[in-house]
Amino acid sequence: MKAGTGLIAGQRPTPELAHEAVLAALAAAGLERADNVILLLSRDFIRNPQPAVLAAARAAGCLAVCGCTASGLFTEHGWQMDQPAAAALVYASPGGETPADSPILSFSGHGRLPFEWQDDAPRAGLLDAEAAAWSLARTSDSGCAEFRLPSLRTRLARSSGLRRLGDALPVDACRGFELGRVGGHRAVDSLYRALPPELRERPPLHQIVALRHPDEPGIAILSAGGDGSLMLADTLRDGETITWAIRQPLAAEQDMRQSLSAAAASQSKPDFALMFSCIGRGPLFYGNDDRDLLAFRETFPDTPLLGAYGTGQIIPQGGQNRLFHNTVLTLLFESTHV
Repeated sequence: MKAGTGLIAGQRPTPELAHEAVLAALAAAGLERADNVILLLSRDFIRNPQPAVLAAARAAGCLAVCGCTASGLFTEHGWQMDQPAAAALVYASPGGETPADSPILSFSGHGRLPFEWQDDAPRAGLLDAEAAAWSLARTSDSGCAEFRLPSLRTRLARSSGLRRLGDALPVDACRGFELGRVGGHRAVDSLYRALPPELRERPPLHQIVALRHPDEPGIAILSAGGDGSLMLADTLRDGETITWAIRQPLAAEQDMRQSLSAAAASQSKPDFALMFSCIGRGPLFYGNDDRDLLAFRETFPDTPLLGAYGTGQIIPQGGQNRLFHNTVLTLLFESTHV
């Protein structure tokens, strides 16, 4: 199986960027035309992405072009966040059966996970608020696009990047989104008791979440009240248990490496990969570098990778499709052809 990626940046969001990105990907794969193209464009293209999508289709010689705009783009060679850019992955598959449990590649520009996607077939992909999306080389009017990559087996690796702070605690009082008491203490006091001493004077609330379960999305803290309560991004019920958790660069990098190592140990080397990361991770989180991308390159050297930074990651979890935040979803693909 042949696959390759290309990332091209420029001064203006022109269709030529998409055309050149596909040509670069074809050259990297050693192909003259592609069977499928995943095209990602920077947010500079939101107003009118269709010309760039068509330019990519012409360059690839196929109409199987899917993708979306995103807050930042990257390939295995590097990332781009501050210029108009286009990134493409092309592949030619020798054919084969597509496993029934292979997730549908899904892109959305909605503010939250579309309701109809929550309980249907497994989905994996990216949500970026107000993004444009396309499939089969046509921009979607609904802001959503979906595509099933044929003849491929898929493995998923998820890294939440969270460091848990202590044991699970019971919720004593919660009214709607307002968390009043946890583990016999005011919610703020419970959180302060769990934090390392150096963080108690100025708690980084934007990096702290409440976890119902390690496999579920974390619940963000929106604000702290003068009465010791905490305003959350989701509701809790009295009697539930939560664990406080925090996002920190070192813990996040370690979690990313562990998730990739577990995926690498279970199967053979992938033919290519997709990675959907949070705008709150990557260079903005690690300090002008993407340690998650570095971990991928070290775990899967010379593997073509296409990725994007967005506001949410769509992940099949526990029989449902869930929207995660501050998470890195890596999809590893290999041909089903024997």
